[in-house]
Amino acid sequence: MSDDLFAAAPAATSGNYDASSIEVLEGLEPVRRRPGMYIGGTDERALHHLASEVLDNAMDEAVAGHATRIEVTLEADNRLTITDNGRGIPVDPHPKFPDKSALEVILTTLHSGGKFSDKAYATSGGLHGVGVSVVNALSVDCVVEVARNKELYRQSFSRGLPVSALEKVGAVPNRRGTSVSFVPDNEIFGEMRFKPARLHRLARSKAYLFAGVEIRWKCAPELISDETPSEAVFQFPGGLSDHLREQIGARECATLDFFSGTQDFAGTVGRAEWAIAWPLWSDGSYSWYCNTIPTPDGGTHEAGLRAALVKGIRAFGELVGTKKAKDISAEDVMTGCELMLSIFIRDPQFQSQTKDRLTSAEASGLVEKAVRDHFDHFLADNMDRGKALLSYVIDRMDERLARRAEKEVKRKTATSGRKLRLPGKLTDCSADDPAGTEIFIVEGDSAGGSAKQARDRKTQAILPIRGKILNVASATSAKILANTEIADLILAIGCGTRKDCNPDNIRYERIVIMTDADVDGAHIATLLMTFFFQEMPELVKRGHLYLAQPPLYRLVAGGKSLYARDDAHKDELLEREFKGKKVDVSRFKGLGEMNPGQLRETTMDPKTRGMIRITLPKEFEEQAGVRDLVDRLMGTNPAHRFAFIQENAAAIDDDMIDA
Repeated sequence: MSDDLFAAAPAATSGNYDASSIEVLEGLEPVRRRPGMYIGGTDERALHHLASEVLDNAMDEAVAGHATRIEVTLEADNRLTITDNGRGIPVDPHPKFPDKSALEVILTTLHSGGKFSDKAYATSGGLHGVGVSVVNALSVDCVVEVARNKELYRQSFSRGLPVSALEKVGAVPNRRGTSVSFVPDNEIFGEMRFKPARLHRLARSKAYLFAGVEIRWKCAPELISDETPSEAVFQFPGGLSDHLREQIGARECATLDFFSGTQDFAGTVGRAEWAIAWPLWSDGSYSWYCNTIPTPDGGTHEAGLRAALVKGIRAFGELVGTKKAKDISAEDVMTGCELMLSIFIRDPQFQSQTKDRLTSAEASGLVEKAVRDHFDHFLADNMDRGKALLSYVIDRMDERLARRAEKEVKRKTATSGRKLRLPGKLTDCSADDPAGTEIFIVEGDSAGGSAKQARDRKTQAILPIRGKILNVASATSAKILANTEIADLILAIGCGTRKDCNPDNIRYERIVIMTDADVDGAHIATLLMTFFFQEMPELVKRGHLYLAQPPLYRLVAGGKSLYARDDAHKDELLEREFKGKKVDVSRFKGLGEMNPGQLRETTMDPKTRGMIRITLPKEFEEQAGVRDLVDRLMGTNPAHRFAFIQENAAAIDDDMIDA
């Protein structure tokens, strides 16, 4: 190896690298040379970021209490105009540049503005004095009008440079504020144009973020190719709660009321506003804002909200004695929820000029303290609501733990799974249309044989099950799915379970539980109802589930034969129909003892049978009482069943105990 450091140097160079090679970009030239540094690129998102920068300035005036109305207008030539009725940009000469107005300094100089301290704004979205000057630099035409002290001033710019001096247009006794009108430069953005739908959503979201502002939207009709209105007025007194309610629509949620509220931060200027809902089977959506600026990547305010929610739900779980609650994570509470959080703080710190992520360290603690007390009250003020949400979150936790367990076991081979089929035990009906069809879930093969002979082949299907099925209330998800009887049930009904349950795919209009009229039969019916309540609650709510009422007794006197459901019904018939007669009373030990004709007449023929429809309250929150009862009687804790027996034993008539 040569010791000469210059031995490898090329004989000829493309040019000298010396002091003259170093460029110094002045004014707004850095923005035009490297726009990605200031607006994140030159794509569609970056183009619309220009609109956000101007609109954010107008919103800062509104949040500061100086503006009540903002107008957003998109014209046919891709000109966007944003006007507010705030104080107006100062137009007097700047102390540091006496030959320029403050307006010209702001529009043509990076890092110039009134938001570096809290003298003019307590909280603001604009921070660096960059936004509107960047818009000016990347516009082929930019016109700014300012109405101050009942006088109108105007100045025009192009590509960051003034093309006219500040001129006094005249008196405007009924106007105040700032108007910024600009056309993006094709040299930077090519042929891209503003999207009306995107600007409409932007304007609408800003109105939700601050209840005290009215935003007027107007767009040239020829630019609209979808359902976006050409004119609209946005003002939402309910703030984020209104937005979320509109977003949720008619979808069912874990709680009837959203968790929403607002809270000023203790000991500092600023506040937090939030609205959260937990729709059933939602993929979730999250909107984070700081000083009306969207922060799609979240940040420290997100962390504070997560901490408040998970600590609150754990504490409530401990309050109601749910031991599993200690294992709840933030993922369980946040997964599937739809939330909006907006905070206002002084001097926020963002990850970049595009402000995608909030990094202010103090935001986490401020949000957690503001939200936590409200969340505790939300849960404890209505115990049914709190229990409903806790049940929902624990279901998410169980799913998370089940997914983790699946990853830890060896995957099955492609050929080991059972092919999709109808259960072999199912005797199906011949009708293809679910309307008018029924499936009878019967106890044992013996009863199944009688039911097959007694059925209407066109509309009635029979599925025998063997003995008592698995108690799903005390079993893990993996154990439930591994159970053959339950797997056959799910396949036969055909609509899936839990989040995959789609009632529209049900194969039968009515699902009928048909068990013996004794204690064992009642136990099996209870296990089946528990299964449908937990795995297919929507079917129950829609009224698809029924309980057959087979007779327990047959009463015969002469040529007259009647059936009785239970002892009380038997005594009633003896008194009313067979009074003074010698009656032969026979007791059916089970459905299998009936001949097909008797079973058809008493239990399966729609003309002569009686059935009980099993229903649930319509709203998830109102099901909390049912969930509590199912958990007490069918759950894993035997102490709950013992307590229930103790509470209700005194009310039982000894003569009614079938033992």
